[in-house]
Amino acid sequence: MPLYRPSELKEFLILNGINPKKALSQNFLIDGNVLKKIVDISKIEKNEIILEIGPGPGALTEQLIEAKAQIIAVEKDEELFRLLPRLDESNKQLHLFNDDIMRFPIEKTLLSFLQKDKKAKVIANLPYHLTTPILEKIMPMNHIFSKIIVMVQDEVARRFVAQPGSPEYGSFTVFLNYYSNPHYAFQVKRNSFFPAPKVDSAIVVLDLHPSLKVSDEHKFFEFTRRAFQTRRKMLKKSLSELYPKELITKVLGDLSINPLIRPEELSIHSFIEIFELLYPHRID
Repeated sequence: MPLYRPSELKEFLILNGINPKKALSQNFLIDGNVLKKIVDISKIEKNEIILEIGPGPGALTEQLIEAKAQIIAVEKDEELFRLLPRLDESNKQLHLFNDDIMRFPIEKTLLSFLQKDKKAKVIANLPYHLTTPILEKIMPMNHIFSKIIVMVQDEVARRFVAQPGSPEYGSFTVFLNYYSNPHYAFQVKRNSFFPAPKVDSAIVVLDLHPSLKVSDEHKFFEFTRRAFQTRRKMLKKSLSELYPKELITKVLGDLSINPLIRPEELSIHSFIEIFELLYPHRID
């Protein structure tokens, strides 16, 4: 499939009876330069397993095929799904699944393709309304993925890579850092899509690493979410429904942390230190 200009892609989709669906956040990437940059930063090796979430009409899929990848493409939209086999008529590189990524058995499927001691990568233009749920599902799979390269809204990308002390830093930043080292790769202007969204986007690279260690991951992430619910308040106030204030003050003192500190000032390692000391004393 050639890389379409906006008018040509529109004609292609109309010819096949397809209109982009707002409910599915369908904004199709059509900028050939951006597609090439995504593939370049992905550093794809021959026959490397790639999970592509929501390939749409397949512009990025075609580039992944040219890079000699083995692509597991999961497309929910049946109309778009039926157009994708044209990209790999030999059926040697493209493995198609008409499914919702939130229900798709990612781990089971990937393990059936991966060779021993090998990991896959995720490359995806994520639906904006499902960015957080999808990443919450796949980030813990760091035993099968080495890298996740995703397109998200630019302001969301800046939250992903925010540093402690910045206004963008939040509980989801902490979540991502628990599993990965996030990097802001480059911005993608809204006119690189058809139809053009109302905001610019960006590519973020998440280099996965072994999960950090806490006594209870579920409670740790609940702890950080609670801390940021009232981010302008001091940490001891934010967590007062989970732990006695006097204990929080003592723990902060034991760690030589300012008792007046606010959550956005803490690194993930500081959050873990505080959590581990407070964890046995949770109020339930």
